Amino acid sequence: MVLLEKIKESAISVIPVMLVVCLLHLTAAPLGDALAEFLVGGVLLILGLSVFLLGADIGVVPVGQKAGSALTSRRNLPLLLGAGFVIGFFITVAEPDVHVLAQQVSAVDPGISRSMLVGMIAVGVGLFVAIAMGRIIFQIPLRLLLLLFYLLIFGCAALTSPAFLGVAFDAGGATTGPMTVPFIMALGVGVAAVRGGNGKDDSFGLIGLASIGPVLSVLILGMLHKGRTGAVAEVVEAHASTLLGHFWALVPEVAGEVGMALGPLVALFVIFRIFLLRLTRYQTIRTGVGLVYTFLGLVCFFVGVKGGFIPAGRELGAILAQHDFRYFLILVGVALGALAVCAEPAVWVLNAQVEEVSGGHIKRGVMLVSLCIGVAAAVGMSMLRVVTGLSIWWFLIPGYILALALTLFCPRMFTAIAFDSGGVASGPMASTFILAFTLGASRSLGGNPITDAFGVIAMIAMTPLITIQILGILFDRREKAAVRRRDALRKPASSAAGEERS
Repeated sequence: MVLLEKIKESAISVIPVMLVVCLLHLTAAPLGDALAEFLVGGVLLILGLSVFLLGADIGVVPVGQKAGSALTSRRNLPLLLGAGFVIGFFITVAEPDVHVLAQQVSAVDPGISRSMLVGMIAVGVGLFVAIAMGRIIFQIPLRLLLLLFYLLIFGCAALTSPAFLGVAFDAGGATTGPMTVPFIMALGVGVAAVRGGNGKDDSFGLIGLASIGPVLSVLILGMLHKGRTGAVAEVVEAHASTLLGHFWALVPEVAGEVGMALGPLVALFVIFRIFLLRLTRYQTIRTGVGLVYTFLGLVCFFVGVKGGFIPAGRELGAILAQHDFRYFLILVGVALGALAVCAEPAVWVLNAQVEEVSGGHIKRGVMLVSLCIGVAAAVGMSMLRVVTGLSIWWFLIPGYILALALTLFCPRMFTAIAFDSGGVASGPMASTFILAFTLGASRSLGGNPITDAFGVIAMIAMTPLITIQILGILFDRREKAAVRRRDALRKPASSAAGEERS
């Protein structure tokens, strides 16, 4: 039953995009043989994501929550922060979205090492998970840290290589994927539960802070990198003689990559089991089964991504870029953006969370509409960049200035939720299909994908920072207005009661 529920969630995430692609295939962009590969890849994506999420639920998230509680209860700050770094590092190495991003970066520009990119992203996440846990312990205001670190980000961005600019901001969005989000959230809840007080409120914002680390680390990599960048590699797709053979040929390579990614995480769990956590035999077996599910789900996920989604997305973008009405590409991008965010299971979780926090005043539908508008605009603006060659600076600087300025007027809770929601919106659809679609369009138009296409995940992660904070400000004003109305109604009643007593 649980697996069927996960399949339902994953299908809701993937099927809307598949339907749009089929519609485009029948009208404006015939994909030929790539359509069959795309459809099979979509099925594998649904199955793989479902099994992966099931494994994360039974084997990864419980360990994260228990580890957070156990580390905090030790009252040893260096141990807590050090463990936060190690956990953040290894959980990121196992994150599927990070590997998809690194694969597409190295495919476009072989001068950027895939393993180096994954390593730097993991270091950034580990460092900022430790910072986020320290913030919960010391109750440091989130908006203060956001202002300081985003000022540092834009200072480093001004000094880094242009080839790393879009990739760095994309890394911040891709990091917060289906593996990292539940584990880090569980870790934060464990820390907050032991600390007590306003810990529940302070546990929001953990993902927002964790996503800053990869941006900074990749920008620093760009400042230090001496290799070849900016040269566009020619993408050559290898096809087997049969459809089944095409996907089966990818299994050994993908299984090896997933095993290497999960190996350190398994070792970390074993260390936790021996030295930190008191798990029963049943809990230990359940964790082991969860890790096996995680492995099988990731293999299936990556085979679908590599064999179907990425090639079809690239082909679709290339065909639409040659349309007589070039700006049709922007309209398709807007539609894909709206569908992608509607289809993200984590978005529905976020919407339910905000409805609960607001006491039911902000409905899930309102949250969903605001996120749809924001992400649709983000993908549309990314397509505009591809068509016109505009620098990403024209979008990121005003966007983040507005987002940071809103923190001065937005309630603290909604600021934290907004910065968490950026990671939620930029899920598997953004790092696989939409990024591939953008890369294909850029290549077809003769642009430089490393500077023109990368940045789409960053745009998707940025817009919720604005829309959710605006919602928070509107909600706060409505609440204050309601209080004033209640006070105004109580005054005449209290005056009348006083006169009767006199």
